[in-house]
Amino acid sequence: MLTHPTLEKLKDMRLSGMVAALEDQLQTPEIASLSFAERLGLLIDREQTERGSRRLKTRLTQAKLRQQACMEDIDYSGGRGLDKAQLLDLGSCKWITGHHNLLLTGPTGVGKTYIACALAQKACREGLTALYLRLPRLFGDLTIAKGDGSYGKLLVRYGRVDVMVLDDWGTAPLTAENRRDLLEILDDRYEKKSTLITSQLPVEKWHRYLEDPTLADAILDRVVHNSYRIELKGESMRKKKGRS
Repeated sequence: MLTHPTLEKLKDMRLSGMVAALEDQLQTPEIASLSFAERLGLLIDREQTERGSRRLKTRLTQAKLRQQACMEDIDYSGGRGLDKAQLLDLGSCKWITGHHNLLLTGPTGVGKTYIACALAQKACREGLTALYLRLPRLFGDLTIAKGDGSYGKLLVRYGRVDVMVLDDWGTAPLTAENRRDLLEILDDRYEKKSTLITSQLPVEKWHRYLEDPTLADAILDRVVHNSYRIELKGESMRKKKGRS
């Protein structure tokens, strides 16, 4: 008699995991052999699992990853210069909790974006927050924010995310305003959060790319010395797939 009211109360409290688990138990005669504590434990486990899944889905949605990538699907073949041990270590996310950066460089098409998204996806799975942005899109969003008065809030948001992926570093020239904005963001994150940068440009060419010597020194000081590096090489994977 109490089953229906109990289910309704659980639904009212938005305990959807417990609702599903209780409905499963009611359809499983063998469940009667378990004690009350065991059955309650199963309900709580289901609720905890579903809440974790919802939080993960939210983190992945907010991360806006460009590719659906995961560490388990990274291809280590093809002579790209990938060190599996290094990638597995990075997959532990200790570099993020330790507030280090990661610089991922190499020619176009070798999988930089995929690896960056895989690492960000792993961070989300580990309960950390991530955000993917192409560098040109970042500056576009900042320009809009300055126009509508939300610039300060956007900087706060950028400063809070555990790992920010800045893709396509070096593909378009920067204005003086772009450089100042970039310094502002990286300074807020310095030794507090982690930044993952992908670029076709080798790191030694970044100072020239940033042009302004003073701002370049300040920006790179907050990025390079506290970073891990992966230098990919080889032929474009897209070209290889096109020939297969």
